[in-house]
Amino acid sequence: MPVLASACSSSDTSSAAPPSGSGSDAASEASSGDGASVDTGPGLGDAAAHGDASAIIAARPYTLKVPSGYDAAKPTPLLVMFHGYGASGAIEESYFRIADVVDAHGFLYAYGNGTVDSKGKRFWNATDGCCNLDGKSVDDVAYAGAIMDDVASKYNVDPKRIFVIGHSNGGFMVHRLACDLSTRIAAIVSLAGAVWNDPARCNPTSPVSILDVHGDADSTILIGGGGTPPYPSEAATMATWAQKNGCSGALTANGKTLDLDTGIAGAETVERAYAGCPSGTDVELWTLQGGAHVPSLAVPTWAEEVWGFLNAHPKK
Repeated sequence: MPVLASACSSSDTSSAAPPSGSGSDAASEASSGDGASVDTGPGLGDAAAHGDASAIIAARPYTLKVPSGYDAAKPTPLLVMFHGYGASGAIEESYFRIADVVDAHGFLYAYGNGTVDSKGKRFWNATDGCCNLDGKSVDDVAYAGAIMDDVASKYNVDPKRIFVIGHSNGGFMVHRLACDLSTRIAAIVSLAGAVWNDPARCNPTSPVSILDVHGDADSTILIGGGGTPPYPSEAATMATWAQKNGCSGALTANGKTLDLDTGIAGAETVERAYAGCPSGTDVELWTLQGGAHVPSLAVPTWAEEVWGFLNAHPKK
């Protein structure tokens, strides 16, 4: 398989750099072993330690944050996060900072680790464009489903509010999950990712709301598509989902702007959405004008805004 220099380059290793330490430190943590679990603070721990885990979870533990106000009698939303190529769940979380808003909004939050390739980088076996460089047979769709099943076996998960979010290779992965697990997933958020380059490989049987966030100055995952093997442009990704979801209108600006990137002055992010989508289903593109592959995400604005989109799009 040809090297995917543009989509899975070594620059993505530090895509979610920890609060302190160098890029080489991030790379070291990212390749520390498939089964490594990370304690990133109170309420976070190895979910497999609760017992009764499937063989998949026993082999590949994940980290779970339970909201402080969790009520076992109340169905609770679940968000699963997927890191970028060469990173890890803990590294990506230190970048996304989603755990910071879990208690305020009362959702379960899980993340695992991709497997390690021949370059010592963690990856997800996502789409034809990214990022299984070795052609391994690892089934990350099954792993994602196992995380959802394992959390649901221990907590009262709302089946209408299961969401996924990812960055770069993880962004490609959540598109894959929207295609393959459409009956389970209500909505996705992808930062710098894309759907299958071959749309025929995406066959959802239930509508999934889609939010893509992408910087138009991203030189790693080009907003116009590219790569070897190729991945589609954001325009093509959005068009694929509009068609899959039965949207009849065009992708147009909705008049809203956001300040998601603290490295760019003003409200640099322009929101656009497809018109004519089925009730309760949206396909949106938020473009960071001048944004790079690793935008300086505003805290807690990023987590608040993406959770707001997800929570507004339960399964119908």
